[in-house]
Amino acid sequence: MRKIGLIGGMSWVSTRTYYETINRKVQARTTPLTSAPLLIESLDFAPLSRLSSAEEWDHAAGVLVDSARRLETAGATALLIGANSMHKVYDRVADAVAIPVIHIADVVGRRLEADGIKTVALIGSRNVVVEGFYRKRLVAHGVTLLPPAMEYVEETDRIIYEELMQGRPTRAAERTFRTMMTTFGQAGAQAVVLGCTELDMVIDVDATVLPVYDGTAIHADAAVDWILGDGVPGA
Repeated sequence: MRKIGLIGGMSWVSTRTYYETINRKVQARTTPLTSAPLLIESLDFAPLSRLSSAEEWDHAAGVLVDSARRLETAGATALLIGANSMHKVYDRVADAVAIPVIHIADVVGRRLEADGIKTVALIGSRNVVVEGFYRKRLVAHGVTLLPPAMEYVEETDRIIYEELMQGRPTRAAERTFRTMMTTFGQAGAQAVVLGCTELDMVIDVDATVLPVYDGTAIHADAAVDWILGDGVPGA
């Protein structure tokens, strides 16, 4: 099996999900006692959250680049960035190492394309939903995205940072996202993409009015494919 590196801590909640999901999927495809060969660097998310200025994002890029290099030096043969929002600096990270960095939106886009899904709604933090760095990757796979529902953007951002990233999901948040799903379906979405690694805490992917593509789970699938030698990033 090939060792994979995870740049985590953004948040620790989602890093826990990545660790558990990757190990369970490796175990399911090998033997009941097999563990995934993983290297994890858990960064302090406090200085990396809710960034706005170019200077702040430049600093964040430097932090992730340094982490990627340390994981590569430690023996990782491919990398994951365990946060959708931090894929804004993906190009800087990918250019800094000689090993593949598996982009979460690319693997989600390939899954949507394979399933014949053409129109989707995207749920995530403000920068993921509003800016182009994530959206363009999905569009490159023939996917049409509904425009950001600005009436939901601020509340979603608040729920992510004030509840989910602190490990405190609420019933109110569950109700908010159920309403959101209904609205997206009425607007023509065939499916919903979860563009935040913590959203599975309040969205039951198996019990919604629309099919849900959980980016974290799909990213973990790609990691397992790499570990087991069954897939190549970018293929």
